Order: sequence, then structure tokens, then C-alpha cells
Amino acid sequence: MYNATIIIKLKKGVLNPEGRTVLRALNHLGYDGVKDAKTFKCVELTLDGDNEEEVYNKVDDMCKKLLANPVIHDYEITLKKVE
Repeated sequence: MYNATIIIKLKKGVLNPEGRTVLRALNHLGYDGVKDAKTFKCVELTLDGDNEEEVYNKVDDMCKKLLANPVIHDYEITLKKVE
């Protein structure tokens, strides 16, 4: 069994309106030293599997089909074997 963590971020150059809103709010609260804010999505899954490569490929397929939009998102997959 594996725990998979998927970090999904907008590609460089894609506007991040949520990040801009966070930045404006922080500046409005007096945190003037904050120059940029980016937001991202984190998905955690627990999957059956004995072979790390097979599980990774399955999670990668999930990202391509559902979890991320490959046109605007980049994603990173981290696997950890659960004993």
C-alpha cells in the first residue's frame, strides 16, 4: 500500500487570481513585505499496490485524466510505502 501526495500548481505564466487576492489581503492587513503569493492544490491518496512504478503510473494517469488540467497545470507526485 502507498500514500501518494500530488501537488498541483499553475504553470508559469498562467494567472493566479486566488494568489493575487491573498497578496492584496495580506498587504491590506499591513504585511507590506509580502511581494508575491501563489496558491496550489494538494491531493492525498492511499492506494493498494506492491510495485512503486505501477502505483506511480496509476497516479500519473489519474492526474492526466481528472486531478490536473495538463494545459494549465504542472504536478508533482510523491509516493511513500505504507507498512
